[in-house]
Amino acid sequence: MTPTTLHYYIGGIVVAVVATVVFCRIARVDQDGKGIIIARLLSVLLLAKGLLWFCTIFTDGPWRPNYGLPLYLCDIAVFVAAAACWWRSQLLVEILYFWALAGVVEGIITPDLPRTLSHVLVFQYALGHLAVVAAAIYLVVGLKIFPSRFAVVKVYIITILYTALTAFVDWRTGGNYMFLRRRPHTWSILNLFGPWPWYIAIAGVVAILFFLLLNLPFWFMRARQQQSAPQHVDDRTGLGASS
Repeated sequence: MTPTTLHYYIGGIVVAVVATVVFCRIARVDQDGKGIIIARLLSVLLLAKGLLWFCTIFTDGPWRPNYGLPLYLCDIAVFVAAAACWWRSQLLVEILYFWALAGVVEGIITPDLPRTLSHVLVFQYALGHLAVVAAAIYLVVGLKIFPSRFAVVKVYIITILYTALTAFVDWRTGGNYMFLRRRPHTWSILNLFGPWPWYIAIAGVVAILFFLLLNLPFWFMRARQQQSAPQHVDDRTGLGASS
């Protein structure tokens, strides 16, 4: 990125952080349904970003399947986030939470953006990544849709299956979705994991460690609530409350 673009990128991160804190605060003290309205607005924003991505891909020269599919984790996470914000499904929120904070955040910290990339595409990249992370934090912290007892296992299995599907598409199209054939051109955390294919296996181990770390606060919460009121534990979320 150019210095000017970098300044705008950092400014966008600051705005996203402030907006997320404000939204979570509103949802926490909400008495009039404002929290749900914010979730729906985030859903519309995310869906619009996803549709904008399609418009850009189909108008930026001939479409090719080796780069024109939304199969990068950050791309598909936009649509998962839109659905999670609209329906607030337990499983969708869990997938979004772990994907966003274990994967999409890394894309924000080490963006794969060539210096020649247009400002429009940089804006799309920043908007998509930041909105996904903001939505994940908002649904869990703001609306208190906590990961369930077996969320780590469920999301990790789904992630492996999705990675296998993406690997098949890479093989058929010659693409490099999810960087399964080679690492990004710019520096990323994958550079620390060795050459292909070892970085893929190590990334899988690191992913489960991140998932467990992200789940740790809720593990402690469940343990504490089970000790105080085990008879009221919610079978769906593993969390309970005293009557």
